[in-house]
Amino acid sequence: MRISSIAKSLIAGLAAGAAAAVTAVQDDALATGEVVTIVLAVLGAWGITYAVPNKPGPGA
Repeated sequence: MRISSIAKSLIAGLAAGAAAAVTAVQDDALATGEVVTIVLAVLGAWGITYAVPNKPGPGA
């Protein structure tokens, strides 16, 4: 199965954003700092995951 770097980074960003959002809304309020944390988690996951190359398949 071959997954492109873009698809891999989108899924990673979604997972990081969801994890940060779940943690942020534990008190039933969303402060500006929490929104910044969610955005930075998504952007960080996108950038780091996109930069790491996929493992070459067998026979490559």
